[in-house]
Amino acid sequence: MNSKHYLFALTVGSLLMTGCVSVKLSEGGEKVRILAPDEVSSCKMLGKSHASVKAKAIGIPRPIESLTKELLGIGRNSAAKMGGDTIVPLTVIEDGKQTFVVYKCVAPEG
Repeated sequence: MNSKHYLFALTVGSLLMTGCVSVKLSEGGEKVRILAPDEVSSCKMLGKSHASVKAKAIGIPRPIESLTKELLGIGRNSAAKMGGDTIVPLTVIEDGKQTFVVYKCVAPEG
């Protein structure tokens, strides 16, 4: 492989590995908080959200930081669509998948 091809492959691989694909938060998703289970005792549970992203890029595992950021973004956007304002991670990240519990904490109705 000549140096131009090597440099190109290295650049493309680096971009893929850093997770250049990101999840854009919706207007509602920007307002959704991420809390721990012990912080939602006075909140109303609305349901669960299942998020998934690609765990590997060109066969190489993506950085956990990228996966975490993207999964949280998907969870927050999903919570906003459900009328929630808070998510709590229910599972750990496994194969690019994570489940969140969605809550309404600000002015929860009965």
